Amino acid sequence: MKFDLVDTDASRIAASLVKARRAAGSPAMGMVLTLVVVTDEAHASSAMRAAAEVSAEHPARILGVIRRKRAGPIRLDASVRVGQNTSGESVVLRLSGDLVDHADSVVLPLLLPDSPVVLWWPHDAPSPMAADPLGVLAQRRISDSTACRTKRAAMLAQARHYVPGDTDLAWTRLTPWRGLLAAALDQHPVTVQSAEVRAERSNPSADLLVAWLASRLGVTVTRHNSRGPGLTQVRLLTRHGDIAISRPSGRSAVFAIPGEADRPVALERRTTAELMAEELRRLDEDEVYAEAVRSLTKRQDTKQEKSA
Repeated sequence: MKFDLVDTDASRIAASLVKARRAAGSPAMGMVLTLVVVTDEAHASSAMRAAAEVSAEHPARILGVIRRKRAGPIRLDASVRVGQNTSGESVVLRLSGDLVDHADSVVLPLLLPDSPVVLWWPHDAPSPMAADPLGVLAQRRISDSTACRTKRAAMLAQARHYVPGDTDLAWTRLTPWRGLLAAALDQHPVTVQSAEVRAERSNPSADLLVAWLASRLGVTVTRHNSRGPGLTQVRLLTRHGDIAISRPSGRSAVFAIPGEADRPVALERRTTAELMAEELRRLDEDEVYAEAVRSLTKRQDTKQEKSA
């Protein structure tokens, strides 16, 4: 069921949601959260499609916020969908004029009552996210520095302004890598002497991995550039041999542990929807990510002091 509303307001949008649910025969959708997607017209289609995929695992009211030109009259257009390629509800809000700077006044009346609110910026996110008028409404705020124009600079800006509830999909991409490394050290509790990370020059996940390894192992971790794609190798150097994960293709990897034969592991680069689904499985603070960004900013400050 779909309704297109032109030059409308939040109350009429809310009424259309109720009407669409009744027409679809689903007055109660069993939604567990509100997912607010802040994007632009160029990326709206792909972002809303990814959000719809996520709703299969996490039924949600999806609110897409698209800011148009500030010049001109105040106007709000909306497209309301219920039960079309989503397990919950989907509303695309297009804001024009002065309303562009007051998106929170439109979003607030449309949030599900007594449910968590998650803000997602698929591309360029404000910094700090928690100070943004929309970010204030959310328990979780998700950016993706890998999709930003500046990448590593965007990741570092989010790290410096981190508050509980923030996360970066550049960190989420590291989950399988961190799991393999942790499993290797559990099976072979050897002392790591140093570590190396290889990735594309602009890859922000590599910087977060370097910071995580340094904070957890307390050793020197060096970063080297590769042709990619993305993160291509992690190596932990020990007296008994190296623990290594090598993924030159961006799909399968080779996992090496001292004293054992190398074995292939599935390590394909995941889609945005898969990354978002992982993040929504927990809505509390990611304390490991918090520790990693503290380590990252400390390393950056040390570099700046040395170069000054």
